[in-house]
Amino acid sequence: MGKSTAAKMLARMGYAHFDADAVVHALTGPHGRALPAIAAFAPEALSTEAEMDRRRLGDLAFRDQSVLHKLEAVLHPMVYAENRRLLALWQRQRRRKVLLDVPLLLEGAGERRCDAVWVVSAPKVLQAQRALSRPGMTPEKLRGILNRQVPDRDKRRRADVVIATGLGRAITWAALAQADRLLVREHTWPPRHRRNALFRGRIHDARPPASKPKGGPK
Repeated sequence: MGKSTAAKMLARMGYAHFDADAVVHALTGPHGRALPAIAAFAPEALSTEAEMDRRRLGDLAFRDQSVLHKLEAVLHPMVYAENRRLLALWQRQRRRKVLLDVPLLLEGAGERRCDAVWVVSAPKVLQAQRALSRPGMTPEKLRGILNRQVPDRDKRRRADVVIATGLGRAITWAALAQADRLLVREHTWPPRHRRNALFRGRIHDARPPASKPKGGPK
């Protein structure tokens, strides 16, 4: 969909960037902390360089859903712990803008940790072209991946902001900049999106206090 490109743009705009994919790569790379647990249920997916063979493990998970579930059971708690660690660090540093770059955010409970959900979207044809250009990707695997995800139309419906990534980088940048301006600089984001207790009072610290309704306490 163009998520990585949009995330890099937001990092250039000053967002602290939590990249869940990068955390997974570190956990499953050479001598990664997740390797012993993965070796317990998929030893054939470990390479001689003491790292996970992602293509081989992907093939195993595609054929056997239980492998995928076991992998998620190992990785998800580790990724979440690193997310919490970095959020606490950035809060101490008084960082006001944090991007959680997380696959399958809406498929789990991840959106409850966010003040707002931004979805990047591209036409199906372009999405398929981008995905099939990746090493080891096939139409069959792509269908399997899409079947695990919330459909794009539902993501767009549930999003606070939809960013189109199929119209060129300049348009994507302009859309992100506008969303950033509304959320952080002009403080016009609806209060219902103040969901993240860690950053409550941080991201919105310049918002004028809400006036109490007449006729009684708030």
